[in-house]
This record gives sequence, C-alpha cells and structure tokens, in this order.
Amino acid sequence: MKTHRIILAAAALAALASPLAAAEGEWISLFDGKTLQGWKPSTLGTAKYTVVDGTIHGETVEGSPNTFLLSEQQFGDFELEFEVKVHDSLNSGVQIRSREKTEADLASTGKDGKPATDLARFFGPQCEVEASPGQSGYIYGEATGQGWLSPEPQQKPEASHSHMKNGEWNTFRIVAKGARIQTFINGQAVADLIHEEVYKTHPKGHIGLQVHGIKKGTGPFDVAWRNLRIREIK
Repeated sequence: MKTHRIILAAAALAALASPLAAAEGEWISLFDGKTLQGWKPSTLGTAKYTVVDGTIHGETVEGSPNTFLLSEQQFGDFELEFEVKVHDSLNSGVQIRSREKTEADLASTGKDGKPATDLARFFGPQCEVEASPGQSGYIYGEATGQGWLSPEPQQKPEASHSHMKNGEWNTFRIVAKGARIQTFINGQAVADLIHEEVYKTHPKGHIGLQVHGIKKGTGPFDVAWRNLRIREIK
C-alpha cells in the first residue's frame, strides 16, 4: 500500500510538472506558408527568395556570392526541424547561431595572419545540404576561416553518404545544446560535433537559409524549404 501511494504521488507531481515543461519547449513555426514574415535578406548576395506553393523558394543569380535569408529572431540552444529539396547541382545549407560580420570579427576570421575583408558577410556554423552521395548534415564553418568543423568530411570519400533522397523532400533535425551540435537526415544520425571554439564566438544567432553562389554560365538552380519549426531547449 505504501509503495502504491508513492507511485501515485510521483505521478501527480509529474502531471503538475508536465505543462511547465511543455511551455518551455513549445514548437514555434518559423514559416507561415504564405509570406516571408519573420525573415530578412542578408546584406550581401542577390539570390531570390519567394514563397512558392507553401515553400520558401530560393533561386540562384549568376554573379551573386552566397546569399542567405535570415530569421529575424535569434536562438541559442534549440531543436530545429525542416524539410528541404535541393537541385542536384546546387550546394546549399542552413546556418545556425550565425550573424553578419562586424569590424571586430574581421581580425579573427582572416587567413595567413591577415584580417578578413568580407565585412557584413553572414558567418557561423552551417549544416550542409547537397545531393547524394555527399556530405549533407555535416557542419561547415561558413566564412569563419576554419573550413569544416565536422572532422568526417576531411576523410573523403569515407564521409560521403546517401541519406539524402535526390529530387525529393528530405527531413532534417538539428539539436544544438552548448558546444554540441547533432544532425539527423530522414531519421539517420549524421553529425555529432562538440566544438568549443566556435561555440565561444557563436553561442547564439540567426537561422539562415543559403542559396550558394554559382559558376558563370551555370544555373539557374533552386532549393526550397517547408515545415520549418524550432523549440528552445534547456
């Protein structure tokens, strides 16, 4: 009888705690399916972003550098889910905890001891998006001067995988908690990265949808996103 009462009491406490836990981790939709409300274009780049058939549709523009559509809101620790479909010839990605470079960022993102010159460039951790076989889901240090943050892509071709379904919608999940970033594609685990250095410079920032620059005489190529949602975690 005493054990039964303890179980009941524990269940009652759990029931009381559940609404609070749910409220702290509620899913927030980042896209209403009709407008780009809550998003803004990056300072650099001229790729086109429009709403097409309930998706955020990005299209390359020849001569444009990498372009990003930024979430107006910033996030630190979170779980992000979205679906993406990318042209087989286009390299794309989704930035997390990223921002546009200030004068203070140029010194730390340069090479060979020289400061960078790409003021206002959007930079930070990026979850790669590309056709199979490829390196989708691994984390790249966009414009950080560090290249791949995930160690696996440095072990080509062993890091290539075929979790992406070419020409189809693919479901991504990104969990960022402190210095740890985990990614999943269509339910398959890809990256499990702990990177203290990039966390120190990018503990919080914008989500960014990338349309990569293209070579002259190629394209146009496109990429589309839908069902973007996020919840903050503690």
